[in-house]
Amino acid sequence: MIPRYSRDEMSAIFSESAKFARWLEVEVLAVEARVRRGEVPVDDLTEIKQRAAFDPDRIAVIEAIRHHDVVAFVENVRENAGPAGRHIHYGMTSSDVVDTATAVALRDAGDLLVEGVGRLTQAVKTRALEHASTLMAGRTHGVHAEPTTFGLKLAGWSFELARARDRLRAGRDGVATGKLSGAVGTYSQLAPDVERYVCDRLGLDIESAATQVVARDRHANFLSAIAITGASLERFAQEIRHLQRTEVREVQEPFAPGQKGSSAMPHKRNPVVCERICGLARLLRGFQATGLENVALWHERDISHSSVERITLGDACILLDYMLDRMRWVVEGMAVYPERMRHNLEGSLGLVHSQSVLTALLDSGALQREAAYELVQRSAAVAWDEGRPFAEVLKSDPEVLVALNPDEIEACFDASRYVRNADVIFERLKEL
Repeated sequence: MIPRYSRDEMSAIFSESAKFARWLEVEVLAVEARVRRGEVPVDDLTEIKQRAAFDPDRIAVIEAIRHHDVVAFVENVRENAGPAGRHIHYGMTSSDVVDTATAVALRDAGDLLVEGVGRLTQAVKTRALEHASTLMAGRTHGVHAEPTTFGLKLAGWSFELARARDRLRAGRDGVATGKLSGAVGTYSQLAPDVERYVCDRLGLDIESAATQVVARDRHANFLSAIAITGASLERFAQEIRHLQRTEVREVQEPFAPGQKGSSAMPHKRNPVVCERICGLARLLRGFQATGLENVALWHERDISHSSVERITLGDACILLDYMLDRMRWVVEGMAVYPERMRHNLEGSLGLVHSQSVLTALLDSGALQREAAYELVQRSAAVAWDEGRPFAEVLKSDPEVLVALNPDEIEACFDASRYVRNADVIFERLKEL
């Protein structure tokens, strides 16, 4: 991933040097396991630990000839390890090293993602409780529906993030799986306890029945968890973008001192970070799709997944890590304008209270539902088309006054009634 959308701690996990270091750890642990079985002299293990090393530049030179990165790596390590290097990669296939080392990387990356979601969840939760009573128009289909609060909107985000954290944990656990069972998974050259020793030391589970590779449904599931989390971030960012529109102006993402929104128009304060998050979420969905394509390999294994994963696995983790950090920055610093929310709520002439009027008519017992609905809908149309307050239209309608007096009509227009039961949601949120 390009540095622009990367953070150092996550990027370090997927650096070339870190990858080779994990490969070497797997190779050395396998030798350790064979020493414990009495198959390798202790002195040879000591020599390997003292001398075995890798040089990325030298590996690149060898790979240019061999056209195989693991072969190049093993040759380079053996060059440095001396005679004891004959024990390196003994009885192993490339995927034993690559898949097991990749499992370590994805486990560590998954831990960072889970932590990142946790930090964002806390930030959203804090703002939700801050704005528990900040009334605003709820919107469905982009049109005013009924009053809600900004805190309730954010509460929904909080619970969605909690689900994302659970999915990422499960996906992380699934990919934290290694294998050293050989060319087609039959343990033909290495005993199963070598695999057990290596994976135990690395903190990994073992693939119960491997082919030449760890099954790719695990990686597809992890990428799916990442993509779904990205889709949630896109939903949140898109909501902020809508609420920041000039015509709405209820929320604004942070705008730093010295920041410029447009090279041409000095007045512009554009939601560029939220737009960036929405765009990057598309990449995560693309990575998810390739993960699903990688599940169906030929027989015990082909290599069609390898080139894809060199890009997608690391980039997906790096991107989501970046997006989580940026979304937290947006949430913590976003400006909220309660007065504007109230202004917009009142701007639809009271039509957001139509259901309250409908239920009041039904409670009166004077009308059946179909007749009451038609009566309210007719009055609402007059209010909207003529630009008159909805309550005024209702109070001037003789058919309405048969069922409700003016005070009863006015009572339907109390916005607080819509959130009188919202405390139950915030009590759930406090327990999150």
